[in-house]
Amino acid sequence: MFKKILIANRGEIACRVMETARKMGVKTVAVYSDADAKSKHVAMADEAVHIGANAPADSYLVQERILQAAKDTGAEGIHPGYGFLSENPDFVEACDAAGIAFIGPSAKAIRAMGLKDAAKALMIEAGVPVVPGYHGEDQDPKLLKAEAAKIGYPVLIKAVAGGGGKGMRLVEADADFDAALASAMGEAKTAFGNDAVLIEKFVTSPRHIEVQVFGDGTSAVHLFERDCSLQRRHQKVIEEAPAPGMTAEVRKAMGDAATRAAEAIGYAGAGTVEFIVDGSGGLRADGFWFMEMNTRLQVEHPVTEVITGVDLVEWQLRVASGESLPKQQDELTIDGHSFEVRLYAEDVPAGFLPATGTLTHLQFSEGARSDSGVRTGDEISPWYDPMIAKIITHGGSRDIALGKMAQALAETQVVGSVTNLAFLRALVRHDDFAAGRVDTGLIDRDIDTLTPDPVPCIKARSLAALGFAGLAGDNTPETGFGLWARVPVTVKFSHKGEELEARITTMTHRNFHIELDGGFTTVTRTDGIWWVGGDKTPAEVVVLGDNVTVFWGNNYHFEAVDVLDVAHGAGGDPSLIEAPMPGLVKAVMVEAGAVVKEGDALAVLEAMKMEHTLAAARDGVVAEVLCAAGGQVEAGAALIRLADQGEAAA
Repeated sequence: MFKKILIANRGEIACRVMETARKMGVKTVAVYSDADAKSKHVAMADEAVHIGANAPADSYLVQERILQAAKDTGAEGIHPGYGFLSENPDFVEACDAAGIAFIGPSAKAIRAMGLKDAAKALMIEAGVPVVPGYHGEDQDPKLLKAEAAKIGYPVLIKAVAGGGGKGMRLVEADADFDAALASAMGEAKTAFGNDAVLIEKFVTSPRHIEVQVFGDGTSAVHLFERDCSLQRRHQKVIEEAPAPGMTAEVRKAMGDAATRAAEAIGYAGAGTVEFIVDGSGGLRADGFWFMEMNTRLQVEHPVTEVITGVDLVEWQLRVASGESLPKQQDELTIDGHSFEVRLYAEDVPAGFLPATGTLTHLQFSEGARSDSGVRTGDEISPWYDPMIAKIITHGGSRDIALGKMAQALAETQVVGSVTNLAFLRALVRHDDFAAGRVDTGLIDRDIDTLTPDPVPCIKARSLAALGFAGLAGDNTPETGFGLWARVPVTVKFSHKGEELEARITTMTHRNFHIELDGGFTTVTRTDGIWWVGGDKTPAEVVVLGDNVTVFWGNNYHFEAVDVLDVAHGAGGDPSLIEAPMPGLVKAVMVEAGAVVKEGDALAVLEAMKMEHTLAAARDGVVAEVLCAAGGQVEAGAALIRLADQGEAAA
């Protein structure tokens, strides 16, 4: 067994690997960029080595610096986590050449599965079912369009070197193919340096079910399946294990296919074989097809761990250090059900835009496993993925595990950034999802009901008012009494731009009369419990500086109103295109004087590994272009100004 390993990653997965290494008595080395100097994974590690500037290309992707850090600290192995260098065969070979163990599969295995077209050909040879499609090398657009017609619409264009939904486009009609192909190829070129695509038949009621495999280079086992059908823009939102509606026959067929895939390439370590499944008539042994194999540990691996009792990171370390498989197939069983949700810093009502901020308050439910790479006081940086945590629950049945998840989300508290918490809460309460009727289109079908920003009711607003008045603490002294009568206190505050005013009268100690929103209510604090309008209200009020947050299922954030503050800025002016977040201007599509229509693409902003197209909010003429491709901009920066045609001509 290793005595010391280096984790060539950051955030949640680096912390996750360190937890297991510590339990096994293995010392750990962290690497970090400028932005991560004070991060959680650096604090957890036994040693830490600085490897460069903020951008991944200047730090976490610089192989030479990581290898040198391993040599300098005496690390015997390198765990790549996921992302960054985890599926880079050149890095594996560099580790081998340096005499440092790569805790993962061989370079040969990674290459075998790295290109989707070659991987599918290999799977056909191994007897693994694949989706009908075109996987050829000829990338002539006319040929690709002809092949799409042969396959039959709808079809899916996918980047050969793709991942994470990049370079992927759904095409439902022949007339839409050319534009979709150009867009997919352009995004693939930017993301992977390879614009080659393949074309597949699109399954109309698809489910995404993947099988966890583990090999020792000779033989492999599977640790059952995970259902990852709940997706948005081809990215997973909630994962669960086992898959709803799974039968013993289908599980065996999928598990056997997955282990054949792993053994066909001599796979060593943890990997995932992903299948697209026809869910239209229930799961069938002939209704699933190979999509791709991820030659690394998956983000969603915890749901497999909790239903099998297997620590997959421990298995990785044991096999990479020379041991054979810790268990055989007949020794692996399923215990209950598990869910995982991904808590992100993102603005859901604004279109799931990644967000930044300093986490001034962070608290997770004690009834769930929470894998996180951040703590209270940490910053969500624009340089990396905005994940705050993975929240995992386990129960004896699907209903119990889902109920625990609903409770865990209701008890999650985040202050300092907008999050997708309310969106996740809406998903776990969705009727179809609760009933196990899942497919990859569920979120898109109900996006309007799943994404509205929750509005705080008068109870939450009343509690916020007490917070601003300094009356929300259990040890607050009695205030508000005059010589002859009770004297009300007036507080002004706001919620997402809506100004509120409350008059608070202290009736007796810990009992208040609050006038708000044209009505009034009573609030009482008894034995640490809020009673609002006579109803028990299991809420918490947290005061941080000039802000108050009421935690009551959702996280309701309120701000103090400065009466001397004068509103300024664009104020929603559709003539001014602003950066919705910090990022890199990847492209500017217009010049001054260009005539544009509402919805026309004006610029592309890259932030947190995603590209965001900024469109015209109205018809007009480009009056000024205030940015340039390659420039870094802050949130709210003015990028393009529009004018009316008459104004521009003048």
